[in-house]
Amino acid sequence: MKLATYKDGSRDGQLVVVSRDLGLAHYATGIAGRMQQVLDDWNFLSPQLQDLYEALNQGKARHAFPFDPAMCMAPLPRAYQWADGSAYINHVELVRAARNAEVPKTFYEDPLMYQGGSDDFLGPLEEARFGSEDWGIDFEAEVAVVTGDVPMGATPEQALDGVRLVMIANDWSLRNLIPNELAKGFGFFQSKPATAFSPVAVTPDELGDAWAGGRLNLVLQSAWNGRKVGMCDAGPDMTFHFGQLIAHVCKTRNVRAGSIIGSGTVSNKGVTDDKGQTDWPKGYSCIAEKRAIETIQDGKPATGFMRFGDTIRIEMKGKDGQSIFGAIDQKVVNAAA
Repeated sequence: MKLATYKDGSRDGQLVVVSRDLGLAHYATGIAGRMQQVLDDWNFLSPQLQDLYEALNQGKARHAFPFDPAMCMAPLPRAYQWADGSAYINHVELVRAARNAEVPKTFYEDPLMYQGGSDDFLGPLEEARFGSEDWGIDFEAEVAVVTGDVPMGATPEQALDGVRLVMIANDWSLRNLIPNELAKGFGFFQSKPATAFSPVAVTPDELGDAWAGGRLNLVLQSAWNGRKVGMCDAGPDMTFHFGQLIAHVCKTRNVRAGSIIGSGTVSNKGVTDDKGQTDWPKGYSCIAEKRAIETIQDGKPATGFMRFGDTIRIEMKGKDGQSIFGAIDQKVVNAAA
């Protein structure tokens, strides 16, 4: 099934069920008012929502109305936890190669992860407001999952059973603020502003065979100022699957229902020809990776970061060509304005 949260003037919004084709919606008021309620009581409430979902798809829901992504908040407008990984080691390899740094062997065995702010997420069409272009504004196209309760010490296989919903995300980064923060040895903070999520979150069964082994084997599209810059396959090059990422989080603590786990920037390996020249035909899911590629090839980056007025659209389509989660479509604006 597909779920979304509509704006209603409150912090947590109103839960709606959305049809498979994203054409219709129906308030879930008679079942649950908020997304977190469903996650807290999944086994009881999700079957009822599934029944409403099936009625909606069959044209039998009496009070259905046209679905409007502009009304959407993030599917889970605020969460108990937002932990973002860096599951695509190719991305790490490129960024490190650009500064002539090796990737530690442990990075291939133990996922990188940071704890982001989970009290304030952006809706899919909400403007992204920043104080200065000098901060190095960058989008990051990712896949994310929402969990149920996962006990401390769960194996990757057990952790994968805790996945309740799948979304796509734009995990904004302020690249020029990152070096000074990391130099303190205490991780990201001001350099990681509010993350945006897709209009709808979907249950894994909706993804069919594209959801396999904790990976989503579909193309994540990124269009910067209307120009397609990324057609990155989210599956094959994902070094750590979502079960491994969740297990990493719950090694020393329980993971509670309503936790969001991100994949990190979706990244694909380059293709090297018989002359030793490497190309990246699938593009990129963040500007930092494009700049790393340019530095490796030409000795310096040529692509600048985003400026006020720029737009970014992130979307994933199924094998039938239809949008699965709806699109994240944001404009970068000056917070001072």
